Amino acid sequence: MSEQFDCAVPGERETGIASAISALKGGRLVVMPTDTVYGIGADAFDSAAVAALLAAKGRGRDMPVPVLVGSWDTIGGLVYSVPQSAQELIRAFWPGALSLVVRQAPSLQWDLGDANGTVMLRMPLHPVAIELLREVGPMAVSSANISGRPPAVTVAQAREQLGDLVEVYLDGGPAEQQAASTIVDLTGTHPRVLRQGPVSAEAIAAVLGVEAASLTATTD
Repeated sequence: MSEQFDCAVPGERETGIASAISALKGGRLVVMPTDTVYGIGADAFDSAAVAALLAAKGRGRDMPVPVLVGSWDTIGGLVYSVPQSAQELIRAFWPGALSLVVRQAPSLQWDLGDANGTVMLRMPLHPVAIELLREVGPMAVSSANISGRPPAVTVAQAREQLGDLVEVYLDGGPAEQQAASTIVDLTGTHPRVLRQGPVSAEAIAAVLGVEAASLTATTD
């Protein structure tokens, strides 16, 4: 039976985060607030839990699960190398609504789906998410919805779709952005925007010193 905690109430927030940590360490799923939309999360290094996350969403391995981190420093152990472009974008937009696709460290023992040696990383701008991530480490987190349905922007919307497939629901109120993050692919010759979101291509281009049009081109 799922539990839900109101993170606007200090004591309930503390209990909820402790319950979420316990669930994650036990290989179970949690729903957490972020600045963009609500996310369904698992321990990134628990392959069975990540598989359960994909199954809960009705999503295949061809759509690998992104990873959320609780600090800038965490990514050093997750990526093959941190390109200069990634460093610049992280300084400008993290924590925030920008996801970066980079080459993952070859030594990582995780299975996020058919990612072909890449990983999508983000540091969310939400105190509950950050607190949880700093306690449990990198989490595999996807939008808290059934695949093909709109992302949940409240905990009620997430619970209506995912029900008892999730053990702990953390209620952080309505998501601030109410839109999925912008995604930038940094694995090719040139940065490329894969999904438009709250961080505009123009803002990204200004940081990187390129033309915005070059970021949305279909080829490198």
